[in-house]
Amino acid sequence: MTIFTQTLKAEDLLRGDLKLASPPTVYLALTKVIEDPNKSNRDAAAVIESDAGLAMRLLKIVNSAYFGFPAKVSSLPLAVSLIGVRELQNLVLATLVIERFSELPGQQFSIHDFWARNLRCALAARHLDVLSGKKYADTAFLCGLVHNIGQLVMYRRIPVLAREVDLLLRAQTSPDIDEAMIETQIIGFDRYQVGAALSTMWKLPPIVTDSIRLHRFPDFTGQHAQIATLVRLANQLSKADMPGLSAAIDGVDLSVEQISVVLDRVHEEFATLFDLFYPPA
Repeated sequence: MTIFTQTLKAEDLLRGDLKLASPPTVYLALTKVIEDPNKSNRDAAAVIESDAGLAMRLLKIVNSAYFGFPAKVSSLPLAVSLIGVRELQNLVLATLVIERFSELPGQQFSIHDFWARNLRCALAARHLDVLSGKKYADTAFLCGLVHNIGQLVMYRRIPVLAREVDLLLRAQTSPDIDEAMIETQIIGFDRYQVGAALSTMWKLPPIVTDSIRLHRFPDFTGQHAQIATLVRLANQLSKADMPGLSAAIDGVDLSVEQISVVLDRVHEEFATLFDLFYPPA
C-alpha cells in the first residue's frame, strides 16, 4: 500500500489544469446577471440561450417529471418565471459540470456509473428536503450531485493513487468501510477536501462548499450541518435496497414508508432525467 507524502495537498490537484481552473463561462455570466439588481429574468434567460445546446437540454429537464408541470414550458423566460432564477442557475451548473467531467480517457473508472449514482443522490436529497419543509429547495439537488466531485478530480490528476484506493475499497468485506479514511491513508486527504477546494476555487455558494466538506463529519453541529446531514442520508439511500432501508434511516425522523415513497420518485425521475444530464455517446 502506498503511503502518502506530506508534500501533496488537496489544493495541489487543482493547479495546472484548465478544466479545473474556473467554472463554466455560461455559469459565470449567469451569476453576474443574477447578482446585478439592474438585470431581469429575461437577461438571465438570454445568457443561457447563448448556448443553444444547453438551452435545449434545460428546457427538456424543465418539461420532465422532475418538475411535473401540467403544460409544456416552451421558452427559457417562462422557465425562469416558473422555477426561479436560482434553481435554474443550479441546473445550469449541474448540467455543465456533468458535461465537463463526462470522460476520463484511459482510466478504469466508469463515469457513467459515477454520475448515475450521484444523480440518484441528488434526486433523493431534493425529495428529502421536501419532507423536511423545503429549507434547501434551491440547493439540495446541486449539493447531492456534486458531493463526490473530488473523486473525479483525483482520478483526473492522480489516477494511479485513485486506482489504488479503489482496488483497496473493493477488497473490503465490511459494508461500513470508511472510503474517506482509506483515501487519507493512501493519498493524505480525501475526496471531500478536494471537492470543497474545487467549490471554493469556483466561488460556489458557501452552503455547497460546506455540504461537501462536512460530508465526512456526521457529528458536526455548526453552520450548514443540516444540509450535510441531508446529503449524507441521500447518499445512503441512493445505495440502499429495500431490506437495508431500516438501517439507512436509523436515527432519522422519517418512516420506512416515507423513504419508500422517496425512492419510488427517485426511480421514476431518474429514468427520464439521466439521459438529459448525461446524453448517450
